[in-house]
Amino acid sequence: MTTRILFAALPALLLAACNTGSGDVPEGLATGTFAGIGAGEVVHYIGTEPFWNGAAGGGLALYATPENPDGSEFAVERFAGNNGLGISGRLEGAAFDLMITPGECSDGMSDRTYPYTATLLVGGEQRQGCAWTDSQPYDEPELP
Repeated sequence: MTTRILFAALPALLLAACNTGSGDVPEGLATGTFAGIGAGEVVHYIGTEPFWNGAAGGGLALYATPENPDGSEFAVERFAGNNGLGISGRLEGAAFDLMITPGECSDGMSDRTYPYTATLLVGGEQRQGCAWTDSQPYDEPELP
């Protein structure tokens, strides 16, 4: 339950960190319940250092690492916060809490630009990454 409180407060903290001092809400951040990702959409996520990736949709999530390339599938719940989407479940007995928030994101390894940032707390360890959906894909530079 403490983790859910942390992730419920995370959007407000992120919004405060983005404050320009003008009182304006940064573009892409809403003041109501987040509706940027539809309930039926699959969310894909990826991160580095350490490498991790997966997808969540239909009440299930997949989480993979280089040590477990096929990944582990587990049940999750989704909830829309003020400025993002939370995805929570239990991964092999450990808490898995993923917060997806709007904002241009780079994985630092490719030239892709993703439409969402991903903040993952898994087994007490925080990880940063990027996210996208099928209807809101990442951008790749054109090949020369």
